[in-house]
Parts: sequence; structure tokens; C-alpha cells
Amino acid sequence: MVSELWVTLATENLGALQAFYSRLLQTQAEREIPGVYAEFVVRGLRLGLFQPRDRQEFRASTPGAMSLCLEVEDIHQAIALLSKIGSPPPGSIQTASHGQEIYAYDPDGNRLIVHQNL
Repeated sequence: MVSELWVTLATENLGALQAFYSRLLQTQAEREIPGVYAEFVVRGLRLGLFQPRDRQEFRASTPGAMSLCLEVEDIHQAIALLSKIGSPPPGSIQTASHGQEIYAYDPDGNRLIVHQNL
């Protein structure tokens, strides 16, 4: 039986990705192994970033449809923050039945869905 669940992203650019998520989430990593792993905790969700020991991990993976969804109170403030930290969303805000959202991307190209409820 599963006792815990968290999201991890493999990267060859751990320092850059850690700095990006630290600025985006406005918190420091709660756990860190320099050059190997960094872990952020936001409202119970753990986001781990790790640098694989070798490139085999990247050769075994294929691009997927997974996105990291970030629910925000103010989508315009989130867009301003993303722009300030160097990752402005390339498109415009979309309105869906569940609220407003916009796509952005982290330095490794992982898709972020920034969402605000209506």
C-alpha cells in the first residue's frame, strides 16, 4: 500500500531549476543534497528535483502529457511573478468552465498550468 506520494522532476540543470522553483513558490527547499536533490513542500505536496547519476534516465523517458498545476488566488500576480523570474507565459489567459488558466514553462520546459478558480 502507498504511504506517501510526491512529484519529482529529473533535470540536468538542478541549480537553475531549484532557483526557479524557489522564486516561483516563494520558499526555500526544505530538504537538500547539494548537486543531487532539492525538495519543496507546499500545502502538503512535495516537489522533488533531482539530478540523475547518469543520462540513462533521460534516454529511457519519453515526453509525456504530465503538467504541474498551480492554483493561485490572483492569476495576474502569478503572471507578473513568472515574468519577473524570467519565464513569462507565452500565451494569453484562457477562460474555462472551472476558471481561468494560462500555461507557462520552467527552465527545463516542463509545462505549468497556472489556474485561478472563478
